[in-house]
Amino acid sequence: MLSETEKQFLLHVARNSIECAIRNAHLTVSETVIPSLIEPSGAFVTLRIGNKLRGCIGYIDAVKPLLETVEDAATKSALDDIRFLPVEPEELPNITIEISVISPIVPIRSIDEIEIGKHGLVIVYGTHRGLLLPQVAVEHGWDRETFLSQTARKAGLPLYLWKDPEAKLFSFTAEVFSEQPTAVHQH
Repeated sequence: MLSETEKQFLLHVARNSIECAIRNAHLTVSETVIPSLIEPSGAFVTLRIGNKLRGCIGYIDAVKPLLETVEDAATKSALDDIRFLPVEPEELPNITIEISVISPIVPIRSIDEIEIGKHGLVIVYGTHRGLLLPQVAVEHGWDRETFLSQTARKAGLPLYLWKDPEAKLFSFTAEVFSEQPTAVHQH
C-alpha cells in the first residue's frame, strides 16, 4: 500500500511526464528516492477529460521501478494510445490522471474467484492478450461473465472465448488513485 505522499508524488510525476512530452520539454528526473517507488511494479496510467477516456496505457509486468513505469505509461497514454489522437497542450488543464498500481497476476482456477471491483482480468489465447482494470467492470456495471466477455473482446477475440479450455485467465488487484477532477494545475 502506498502512502498519500507517495500517491501524490506519483501523480505529480505522471503530470510532469505528460507536460514535458507534449511540449517537447526536457523531463527533469527527480532526485527524490522513495524506496517503495524504486521497487519494480506494473502500473497503468488512465487519462480522462470529464468522464470520457482520453488514453490508457500501462504495463502488467514488473520490469521497471514503479516511478519509471508511471513516467513511461503517462507519456504513452498521452501520445501513443492508438484509440486517440495525441493529447494537445490546450487539453492539459482538463486532463485528470488516474494511476493503477498492479499486483502480480495469478491464474484463475474458477470464475467464482473473480470479485467485481477488486480484480482486474487478463486473458491469453494464442497470440491474443487482453486486459481490463478492476474499475472498468464497476464503471460499466458489468457482472462477472460480462467482464470476462469484454476482456476477451479487448483481446480481439469472440466474446464467448473465455470459456474455451485453451484460454488462460488471470486476475490481479490494483491500488487505484487519481487527481481531484476539480484541481487547478500549476504550470
